[in-house]
Amino acid sequence: MRRLLLIGIGAGDPDHVTVQAVEALNAFDVLFIVTKEVSADEPVALRRQVVDRHRTAGSHRTVELVDPPRPWREAADYQAAVACWREQRVRRWGAAISDELTESETGGFLVWGDPSLYESTLAIVQEIAARGTVPFELEVIPGVSSVHALTARHRIPLNRVGRAVQITPARLLGEGMPAGVDDVVVLLDPHAAFATIPADGIDIYWGAYLGTADEILRSGPLNEMAGEIVRVRDAAKARKGWMFDTYLLRRRA
Repeated sequence: MRRLLLIGIGAGDPDHVTVQAVEALNAFDVLFIVTKEVSADEPVALRRQVVDRHRTAGSHRTVELVDPPRPWREAADYQAAVACWREQRVRRWGAAISDELTESETGGFLVWGDPSLYESTLAIVQEIAARGTVPFELEVIPGVSSVHALTARHRIPLNRVGRAVQITPARLLGEGMPAGVDDVVVLLDPHAAFATIPADGIDIYWGAYLGTADEILRSGPLNEMAGEIVRVRDAAKARKGWMFDTYLLRRRA
């Protein structure tokens, strides 16, 4: 039976790849690489560097999967737009797995960070499996998430004793920090939402391109740092053409 490996490769540093992930990188016959808009070519190149760095098992085939456009950025109905995009992915990836992977071969997807944290690859592959049109065995290899890379680089714990941590996309920040939660990790923030929420009594720990040569870190009181982070963020995005950033908002005790 076909076999699929979803391999968490960390936030950008090839040294974050685990021993289990190295074994998986040497186990696939076909590498499926999802290609996105031209401005985000660099993350694809970083994935290839991870393979070059850790794979010693010899040749493999590479299959590129051109990603559908992401219309929810402008769509009035966010949920419907995401559902449509995921359906397109399911069909394209399912066809590729069926056509490019023989019954006895293993395919691999390299997943940024960890496959189970704000990453749609696992959900797409599970949906393909559920439909039963192309049977395969699935194995998920965990990776170092951007959340853990962020707290490690800032040398802070993710949680504080007796307090909850919430992980949220920026669009749910709304009026600011959720009531009753003192530590909030924010992902998927294209519009710098941290600069628009009430800032009194809140510290920010921000990082971009974590684990790469272009890594940027900033931290301090949100009311003092928000403007600087926006300027640094905009300049980096203009220079590189893409932005991956993560941050922790923390109420002071």
